[in-house]
Amino acid sequence: MSEALRPAAFLDRDGVINVDHGYTYKPEDLVFIDGAPDAIRRLNEAGYLVVVVTNQSGVARGYYSEADVARFHEHMLAELAEAGARIDAVYSCPYHPKGVVAEYRVDHPDRKPKPGMILRAARELPIDIARSFLIGDKSSDIAAATAANISGHRFAGGDLDDFVAGVLLQADAPIRAK
Repeated sequence: MSEALRPAAFLDRDGVINVDHGYTYKPEDLVFIDGAPDAIRRLNEAGYLVVVVTNQSGVARGYYSEADVARFHEHMLAELAEAGARIDAVYSCPYHPKGVVAEYRVDHPDRKPKPGMILRAARELPIDIARSFLIGDKSSDIAAATAANISGHRFAGGDLDDFVAGVLLQADAPIRAK
């Protein structure tokens, strides 16, 4: 028997979950946006899958490796877990068409504003895409949401939990997990 489909909250990483220090990749540089752990816990409790979709062009630019990105994500997930919040999946795009690392110098379909990471998650996870949305801080995030045919909400800063509470009201939530 297959798992029931659930809506997903797709979250950009830098500027939405964590403070964007510019190519943030060191675990010790993780600083959560105000309200981020509470916002993610709120989404968990409302029955949403929480999926991070993040461009990480620092890999293509030679600033850090995919292993560095993975270490940062492991640390972020552990810190969130300590706060009672859960990320269900993380998708990152290390590519950039002007990268200096040849293997990553690609105009890849996962790189936002293209919808590749969202569409891949929808194929790989039990996501009800019609009831899903994305929260991002850049126009490229919103463009990726539009291209994936989901609603996009631009986070301009402040308390992420307050912002998510408003998005959930618009989405006619909470949607309870069974």
